[in-house]
Amino acid sequence: MYNSSCLNMPTMFRSSGQEDFLSRRCIWVNGPVIVGAGPSGLAVGAGLKSQGVPFIILERANCIASLWQNRTYDRLKLHLPKQFCQLPNLPFPEDFPEYPTKDQFITYLESYAKHFDMTPHFNETVQSAKYDETFGLWRVKTISSGGFLPTEVEYICRWLVVATGENAEKVVPEFEGLQEFGGNVTHACDYKSGVNYRGKRVLVVGCGNSGMEVSLDLCNHKANPSMVVRSSVHVLPREIFGKSTFELAIEMMKWLPLWLVDKILLILAWLILGNLEKYGLKRPCIGPLQLKNSQGKTPVLDIGALDKIRSGKIKVVPGIKKFSNGRVELVNGEKLEIDSVILATGYRSNVPSWLRENEFFSEDGIPKNPFPNGWKGKAGLYAVGFTRRGLSGASLDAISVAFDIANSWKEETKQKKKTIAARHRRCISHF
Repeated sequence: MYNSSCLNMPTMFRSSGQEDFLSRRCIWVNGPVIVGAGPSGLAVGAGLKSQGVPFIILERANCIASLWQNRTYDRLKLHLPKQFCQLPNLPFPEDFPEYPTKDQFITYLESYAKHFDMTPHFNETVQSAKYDETFGLWRVKTISSGGFLPTEVEYICRWLVVATGENAEKVVPEFEGLQEFGGNVTHACDYKSGVNYRGKRVLVVGCGNSGMEVSLDLCNHKANPSMVVRSSVHVLPREIFGKSTFELAIEMMKWLPLWLVDKILLILAWLILGNLEKYGLKRPCIGPLQLKNSQGKTPVLDIGALDKIRSGKIKVVPGIKKFSNGRVELVNGEKLEIDSVILATGYRSNVPSWLRENEFFSEDGIPKNPFPNGWKGKAGLYAVGFTRRGLSGASLDAISVAFDIANSWKEETKQKKKTIAARHRRCISHF
């Protein structure tokens, strides 16, 4: 799969004023380096395997799909039917429910990696990746923490696949007075269940799918959640007439323009859910699908939180002005006594922190070209998992990336073989 041929010697260097000893290695990879062992990275790897292309996958965590395994709450299920979430060339088991649980999805991903014989390099964090224009190669520097001592490794490759996704790092906004609050403050990525919040007054900051579901979970565990809804939000039923809302939208878009599909979805949502504005949930002026396409904002698919909002068990409150000891003041002047805060404030890409490139990716770590043209950059650079279209979008990009790399790899391999054969014939002719 790769050759360790550059150097393999201990190197001493200074870090934070102290001397550390690290083993430094340089490794040539006869194929692409894939950064990230989540669904996107695995999907690309599977496509390359089927084409006979060697590769390595680098993963900073100690497992595949670390976001799913380590940073999701216990009650999480896929929000879309399984046929829209499966990866290329291996469907979900038939006995899985329509909306698989978190544990079922992790089991599926582990079986996917095993089926395609993929073993990522775990505990290996990419420090930087830069294209060397002199040699026409990518130089990917990592720190591996899996051994007795940290190891600095530099991978040299022709192709680099960025598969770290849109949700690599949590977003933690700054709020005035939060340090003086004194209570427990947790990001949703560290929230597991409401079992420890029983009887507590909890402020949930954020009203996306995570904020809604965390609030519902808190409610089910006898906590008293207040959910901050700072701006407008689209809430749709998860199913319409027994069919997935997402599936219905996909079907309609085959025949109707996007704006009309949005209109139909909003009319159906109003008929099923009623007027939500009186509960503090104001809809955006832009339709849910258009908003998703233009700004990447996913509509909330209701799985029970609305009933709790209507009954008053989940209190909807406006934006935050400031925190103080044991309380929060809202922008409308209302003050709430609270025990805990859960930040359902989303995630962001971490690509700008390590990829030394500014043409393909924007400052926020998302490819500049929108879907479906955001998967290929220059000089062998690719991106998967940044479509803002979930697992189905990542799968489509993974297929394109694997096919494109395979074609290039096979052509270069053929040219190398021709060159070697020509040299061999010249050598024979001298005898």
